[in-house]
Amino acid sequence: MRTLIIEDNRELANLLSERLGARGIDSDIAGGIAEADDHMAVGQFDVIMLDLGLPDGDGIDWLRGLPADRPPVLILSARSTLDDRVTGLDTGADDYLVKPAEVEEIAARLRALIRRPGRRDPVVLTVGEVTFDTTSRQAELAGRPLSIGRKEADFLEILLRNAGKVVPRERIEGALYSAVDPVTPNALEAVASRLRRRFAEAGENDILHTVRGVGYLFGNRGTS
Repeated sequence: MRTLIIEDNRELANLLSERLGARGIDSDIAGGIAEADDHMAVGQFDVIMLDLGLPDGDGIDWLRGLPADRPPVLILSARSTLDDRVTGLDTGADDYLVKPAEVEEIAARLRALIRRPGRRDPVVLTVGEVTFDTTSRQAELAGRPLSIGRKEADFLEILLRNAGKVVPRERIEGALYSAVDPVTPNALEAVASRLRRRFAEAGENDILHTVRGVGYLFGNRGTS
């Protein structure tokens, strides 16, 4: 399960990410609405955990603007009145928890949300002979599994969702490294190198390209 935590308190967000991770729930962190939009543009999430009082807007307004096929949303907020909870649920939230909440309950509610009937089928991204299951995080080339780590899987998903277009490195770094772990010099190049090596080992040497000074491009140069 992959969760987007939208929370401006970085200490709390990191703590939630760490403790949910120990329970098998991977998390990306966004500190506000703009950062959340960046994550939603390049990533696929099973569920969203949303704070309401954010530095660049109100979580309720952001929730109201989400498309109908969005992941389920759990509001986790200090707003505790009955009106607050009713407003959140009526706006479209699938569940509402008041801070502070125990991690065990948060994890249980997240698991319950993805078990609900009517959820979207797992999304499988396909570009040429490359496929990537966004739920299992499994990549394949011509039906053969590729052994890649989490960072490489997240990087590959971003590239597949933007296949044929140059994705700026700043956008990729924002999705891969926000809050959970800092960006170190050449960190993204190392991820790209490992992913490129996995493709080369499987017989594909012309699919992941570095556009110097700009970012990365995914796709065979010889195809249109």
